[in-house]
Amino acid sequence: MRFSTQTLLLQLGVVLLVVLLSGVVHAWLVYERIGDEAENQALTLARTVAADPDIRADVQAISKEEGTPPPDILAAGPLQNAAEAARVRTGALFVVITDETGLRLAHPDTARLGERVSTDPSVALAGEEITTRNTGTLGPSAGAKVPVYSPDAPGTIVGEVSVGYSVESLTKSLVRDIAPIALTAGGALLAGVLASFLLRRRLQRLTLGLEPEEISTLVHDQVAVLQGVDDGVIGIAADGRISVFNAAAARLLDMPDATGQDWTSANVPEQLKQLTRPAAQDAQAVEIVAGGRVLVASARKAWHRKEDLGWVVMLRDRTELQQLTRQLDAVGTMSAALRAQRHEFANQLHTIAGFMSIGQHDSAKDYLARISATGPLKFPVEQAELLQDPYLQAFVGAKGVEASERGVALRIGPETLVRGHVADPQDVTTVLGNLIDNAVSAAVAGSAVERWVDIELLDEQSPDGGALHIVVADSGDGLGGLEPEEVFAEGFTTAEHPVRPGAGQGLGLALVRQLARRRGGDVRVLEPGTAGGPGAVFMATIPGVMDGAGSGTTGTGSTTREDNGG
Repeated sequence: MRFSTQTLLLQLGVVLLVVLLSGVVHAWLVYERIGDEAENQALTLARTVAADPDIRADVQAISKEEGTPPPDILAAGPLQNAAEAARVRTGALFVVITDETGLRLAHPDTARLGERVSTDPSVALAGEEITTRNTGTLGPSAGAKVPVYSPDAPGTIVGEVSVGYSVESLTKSLVRDIAPIALTAGGALLAGVLASFLLRRRLQRLTLGLEPEEISTLVHDQVAVLQGVDDGVIGIAADGRISVFNAAAARLLDMPDATGQDWTSANVPEQLKQLTRPAAQDAQAVEIVAGGRVLVASARKAWHRKEDLGWVVMLRDRTELQQLTRQLDAVGTMSAALRAQRHEFANQLHTIAGFMSIGQHDSAKDYLARISATGPLKFPVEQAELLQDPYLQAFVGAKGVEASERGVALRIGPETLVRGHVADPQDVTTVLGNLIDNAVSAAVAGSAVERWVDIELLDEQSPDGGALHIVVADSGDGLGGLEPEEVFAEGFTTAEHPVRPGAGQGLGLALVRQLARRRGGDVRVLEPGTAGGPGAVFMATIPGVMDGAGSGTTGTGSTTREDNGG
């Protein structure tokens, strides 16, 4: 039997039991009330009969006689006639008059006259009034007993009057009065049954027709799944309240558990809220930057049969993939540069071999001397010798080759001074690579005839790890009418196509700023640039990415040109 059916039957049983108990108690109270009214009515009638002067005088006269008159004389006497007249007039079961010894002087059954009453008259004969419920010769009754006093001596008791009303008449009165009780009980039972059915339907709707065991299993499975996955899961109920917010979502968004909050006012990125708007496309994925991470977010509408259950937002961390992509991009750039330089190196070897083969040994020596002075390989980066760190030399040199292929000259500024060594190539690659890529793209899109990108690097030594200051400028057309902060907004880009396949657009500057600020640094615009050049100047400060190699030096910053929002 289903749980909802068991609940319905239990509710019906409880309602029926409550109605029956209430009806029985109500009926008992009504019966007691009717009985009390009958006793009071009997007491009133008994007092009236006992107070009649004629009856008092007749009872006193009989009491003074020796013995009790025979039944036939009593049946024709005035006491019998008065008692019967009072009984018939009031509808009582009996009106009995006795003498001071309890012998009947008046009784509905004339055969009982002269006999002792069946119920104890001692209380009334002792001078007290009493109401009773007992069974006599005429059946069960509710009545009263009242003493009859002598008319000549008020304190002398000469008999008693007993009046009773049949219990059957009480039952008839109860039957008349029980009809409203029965109707009330029936209405209450009907209302209870209807409420039970409505509650059953609501329970089925709220539990989606699931049994308690199934709900318990689902809860355990949900907790295990939601807390065991690395993807962030946010559930938004149909009423707009956050119903699910797993630990991975809190970690990826770098915020506390938001379960129970209103989705529209929750402190989550605005891009996530846009995914759940009525006009949003189901399962549409967007890239956002939150908590220093690159996240891919998608939202799906949840339905159960035809019931709208709300939205489910999924968050996947692509930070490591983005970082790996940039590292691979840097390696690919370096590899391309080395392949190009390999051809130059091969040409130099052929030239030396040619000198040797024709006996021009002095020419070969001079050629080797010139190669030794400039190095066997030369990146197309002006003043590259100012960079002493091998990693910076290789990375900037590779970027110079890439820029050269796009017709842009990459130049190292004369104020560059880096005496330490890069200790965290990953963050340096992310920040420096993004700024150079943006600057090169801006130079290519600019209107200046001469296309160039200037880089100045300066390190600052510290016991906790030195900071690297980067300034990047370009020959582009600047930011135009944009505010400097607009280029750091998530999703901002002016690029029509990615710089490289698979590269996310509109996340670069937002990501590098969050990365720098998480380390205690910053990325900002120093100069917005002008149309026709020079372009914008960006500065980045990245603390804790350099190893010390001498006394500290204070740097002024770093700049980068960003037009494509890369």
